[in-house]
Amino acid sequence: MEKSSTPPLRFDTLQLHAGQGGPDPATGARAVPIYATSSYVFEDADHAAQLFAGLGDGNQYGRMDNPTVQVFVDRIVALEGGKGGVAFSSGQAATTATLLALAEPGKHVVFSREMFGGTYAVARKILEPWGVSWDAVDQTVEAVEAAIRDETVAVWVENIANPTCTVPDIPAIAALCKTRKIPFVVDNTWGCAGYLCRPLEMGANIVVHSATKWIGGHGTFIGGALVDGGTFDWDHPNFPAFSRLDSRGRSYIAREGDLAFRLRAHDLGLFVMGMTLSPQTAFLGLQGLETLSIRVQRECDSALALARWLEAHPAVARVHYPGLESHPSHAVAKRVLRNGFGGVLSFETKDEEGAKHFVNRVKIASHLANIGDARTVVILPWFTTHSALEESVRRSAGITPQLVRLSAGLEDLEDLMADLDQALRR
Repeated sequence: MEKSSTPPLRFDTLQLHAGQGGPDPATGARAVPIYATSSYVFEDADHAAQLFAGLGDGNQYGRMDNPTVQVFVDRIVALEGGKGGVAFSSGQAATTATLLALAEPGKHVVFSREMFGGTYAVARKILEPWGVSWDAVDQTVEAVEAAIRDETVAVWVENIANPTCTVPDIPAIAALCKTRKIPFVVDNTWGCAGYLCRPLEMGANIVVHSATKWIGGHGTFIGGALVDGGTFDWDHPNFPAFSRLDSRGRSYIAREGDLAFRLRAHDLGLFVMGMTLSPQTAFLGLQGLETLSIRVQRECDSALALARWLEAHPAVARVHYPGLESHPSHAVAKRVLRNGFGGVLSFETKDEEGAKHFVNRVKIASHLANIGDARTVVILPWFTTHSALEESVRRSAGITPQLVRLSAGLEDLEDLMADLDQALRR
């Protein structure tokens, strides 16, 4: 008799059920309960000792463990096709914990030149004073390879660069990193928890997220996460922290094996630095995940239509969107992305005053510092999100004073076009 096998669940099913395993066994509640507690009662003295030693099952303390947060983490891991993950109090916290888990003084990191301003701040204000060197280069295989050194401990790119929408060739960079035995990290925030892009399937080792954006989807909380693919061998001279013995004579590798990175990031980010995501926030994140694919698909469709419309608008000098044939990354984007080309586009007006006039006059769209919201939002990165970068760095990343970033929402497309048109006209 043939054994029956259950086919793997698809994305739309996972975003509703992954990590939960059915209704709450204590109450029958269908929604994931909010476990609003700082601490947990232990079964006995031995049980407490086991948990504090990192052995056995159970929750030790709310800073590191929470059942609501764990479902949230497990769901993102399932959607990304990873093996383990950690949730954090913000996307910035996820970035910081990831980089601190990878680097040590004397090491080196290669970043994309078009990195998010917050990532740049971690490099300048934490890594650099700590003795970690870094380079920011174009998101090409050739530029990355030229920047790699013997002491390089990470290559970091964004799956769609903010705000110029450059899409790196993730499989090619992943192959290079594998050959050089360097962890490849992809900020997959714009990949929408795997709906638009699954870097781990293409060879990346770690992905990070600002859950504030499309995962939450409604601009109601701040949160972040990382997913460990469990595919990197941390028993390497460049990563002594993973083999270093703790006070109990154990290493991260001995404790977690393939998921040693997840354990180290959890240890540093939650136990040491307290970058804890609250259960109330995790619950909001779960609500967002349940409608992720529906929202993102609508926003991608609107973004593509708006990009095509703006490309023909007389007040617009240039549009940056990988779904346009005119974008330099269009061919790569068709290979790397799925289900669409993202919900964000950027465009340049004829001059700086035109850009300021636009954001001052929008009515339906909101002028604020966020993306992935159910509402359409706009901002001028030169003066806001990327203003901490030196002018030369901004210009080399394609950011100009007249560049407007637009994150498409769920409004009626005709209403959005009418609003943008009236705001563009002077």
